Formats: sequence, structure tokens, C-alpha cells
Amino acid sequence: MVNVIIEVSKYLMILLIAVYTYLNFSYFRFHEERKQRRVCRRQNTAMFVLHFLANLILYLKSGDERVVLFYLAQVIFLAAYIGLYQLFYRNLTRILVNNMCMLLCVSWIILTRLSFDKAVRQFIIVAIAALVTWIIPFIMDRVWQLSRIPWVYGLLGLALLVVVWMVGNNSYGAQLSIGVGSFSLQPSEFVKISFVFFVATMFYRSTDFLTVAVTTAVAAAHVLILVLSKDLGSALIFFITYVGMLFVATSNWLYLLTGILSGCGASVLAYTMFAHVRTRVAAFRNPWADIDNRGYQITQSLFAIGTGGWFGMGLYQGMPYKIPVVEKDFVFAAISEELGGIFALCVLLICLGCFLQFVMVAVRMQASFYKLIAFGLGIEYLTQVFLTVGGVIKFIPSTGVTLPLVSYGGSSILSTFILFGVIQGLYILKKNDEEDYEEDEA
Repeated sequence: MVNVIIEVSKYLMILLIAVYTYLNFSYFRFHEERKQRRVCRRQNTAMFVLHFLANLILYLKSGDERVVLFYLAQVIFLAAYIGLYQLFYRNLTRILVNNMCMLLCVSWIILTRLSFDKAVRQFIIVAIAALVTWIIPFIMDRVWQLSRIPWVYGLLGLALLVVVWMVGNNSYGAQLSIGVGSFSLQPSEFVKISFVFFVATMFYRSTDFLTVAVTTAVAAAHVLILVLSKDLGSALIFFITYVGMLFVATSNWLYLLTGILSGCGASVLAYTMFAHVRTRVAAFRNPWADIDNRGYQITQSLFAIGTGGWFGMGLYQGMPYKIPVVEKDFVFAAISEELGGIFALCVLLICLGCFLQFVMVAVRMQASFYKLIAFGLGIEYLTQVFLTVGGVIKFIPSTGVTLPLVSYGGSSILSTFILFGVIQGLYILKKNDEEDYEEDEA
């Protein structure tokens, strides 16, 4: 009987996330708030049922009573987060809150299967991040001085990256984090936010050649320090984000072409300078040639995805633990193996839905400062998702970046909560302005 419940639940979970994903995109068809709220309520129903079924399987397969208590804690958090956000921020974009919660559910499900202790730590970090970032929309709506301090963003970000370069902890050939007692902090995750604010502030002031040159120099310094720290995944995210923001701010195709060519040249240079880059490229080109060494991680990832197929092996039925660092860089492979290719594809589409919401916020903003912030953060988010999933499926060489809100990691979780909080704040700011305008017209 238990096996029947587990097998039926597996297919129901795929159906539920497919329904959720369909609702995620159908939301954009409606302009009336009443219909949008109805879509969001249906999403919440699908999410909570899926969450229950997954935890039921986790409990039946593990027999660990802690799973039940952990599940109840998650339900309380999700209900409180969704409810209180709506209570305190009347004009929020509910679809973005729902997507955050859905991605967190997927994270807790797969991490509980991989390591219960890490899942609990992730949950604690999420709760702290939610509490800390709760005030961000309030700040975005009231602190207009955010556009007046470009060099605070720029110099602070550079200082943090220099500290990591000088005294950072080495992880898989790159200096990524700073140890603080028993905790480690990855500053580049937060500098991504300050970097976007710096570029947006500079281009808000002017887009003349001198300003572009100065901003490019500071942006290049960010990328160079990351390259010296061998954190090439983050360096690529910074570079793509800057080129995209520069083009949006200036509409200059020459800048875009120059940026693309510079990126290609820098990639060749990085390949010749760093041995671990050559190793990753070799593993990407032919991982089967050295399957027991440099090609081991990517081949195990491909085995996992192929074994899972469209419908997955089922929770606790696969062997995702054979993939090194599976809970971080390669969590997408674990999802594909046990929950299925359809489930994993829906997770990817939910991430795409988040990006579309970022772009819609950017398009609606009239002030170029806010427009550039929304667009820049959107590019960062989409680039990180692309680099993570692309490396897992062998579409591009592995870059060592995490899947936002899904992969294990405290710095990534907190920085992503900040990113979503800023976008939420911009949306609320725009809605409040529209309401004030309608009241003045009346």
C-alpha cells in the first residue's frame, strides 16, 4: 500500500507543479486584480498540496518523525510569509511572492532527501533572511536618497571583493568566502546588488562618454578582482549585467558589440591563465575521456538526468549523492533524477516567470534609475539560472554558481531575498504612485 501511495504521489506532484507553472504564465493575461488574486490562490493550493505529498513520501521512505515536525514548521512559515506580506504591503505583486515560496518548497524537499541537517539549516537561514529583508519594500518607497550615493555602492563593493581576494577561504580552486567563526560569508553575492545600484546611479546621472568611461573602469575593477580570486562564475555574471545595463541606458550598439568582443577575448585569456578553467573546459568538451577524475561530476550529472527521465525515479529511489557538491551547484541534476525532467523543466519555467516579472517592473518604471535597477537585477538573476542549469546539462562549462532559492547556501539565500525585496519595493512604489495619480485626477 505504501508503494502505491508513493508511486501515485510522484505523478500527482508532477501534475501539480505543471498546473502551478501554467497558472504562473496565465497570470500575465489578466489585468483585473480580482482575476489575478484568483490565479494566485489557485497557485497556493497547488503548492501546499504538492508540498504535503512530497513530505508524506519523505516521511514514509525515511521513517524519521523529525520530517513531520519540519514539515509543520515549513507550512507555518509559508502561510505567515504569504499572509503577512499581503497584510503589510497592500500593493505587492503576489505572483513574485508565490514563486519565491514555490522555489523554497522545492529546495526544502530535495535538501531533506539529501541531508536533513542541511535542510534544517537552510530553513533557519530562510527564516532569518525573510525577517531581515521584510523592510526593503518600505525603504524603497521612502528613501529617495538611494540615487545620490553612487560611490558608496561602488567603493564598498570593491573593498569587500579585495578582502576576499586577500584573505578569503579557498574552495575548489577559487577564493569565494570569508570565515566568521563557524560561519562563512560569500561577499560577492551581496556585491552583485551594490554593483547594480552603482551602475544604475551613474547612468541615471549621465550617459555621456566620460561617465560611461568612469563607470566601465569601476565595473572592470570588480570583474578583475573576481578573476584574480578565480571566482569566474561571479565575474561572468557581473560582466554580462554591466554590458546589458550599458546598452539599455545608452541604446548604443557600438558599446554592446565592444562588450561582446571584450567578453570573448577575456574568456580566451582566462582559459590560458587558469588551470582550473582549462580543466572545466576539457570536462565540458569530452567528460567521458576522464570519467574518473575531471569528468566525474558532469558525467554523474548526465547519468542522473538520463536515469530520471521525464517522470523521475521518485524520492529516495535515485543516487544523487554520487554527484559531488550536489546540494549546491548540481541541485538541478538531483531534482531531475528523482522528481523528473518535467518537474525540473517546470522549476526552470518558474524561474523564467520571475525574470519576466522583473522585466515588466522595469518597463513600467518611469524613472531611469529604478528602471535600470530592475533590469540589472533581472539580468543577474537570469544569468545565474542559465549558468547553473547550463553547467548541469553540459550546455556550457560548469561555473560553480548556485540556483537561486533552490541550492544550499546562506549567502545565496540572503542575497536573493534582497534582490526579490528590491523588485517588490519597486513594484509597490509604482502601484502607490498610480493610485496617488488616480486620486488627484478624481
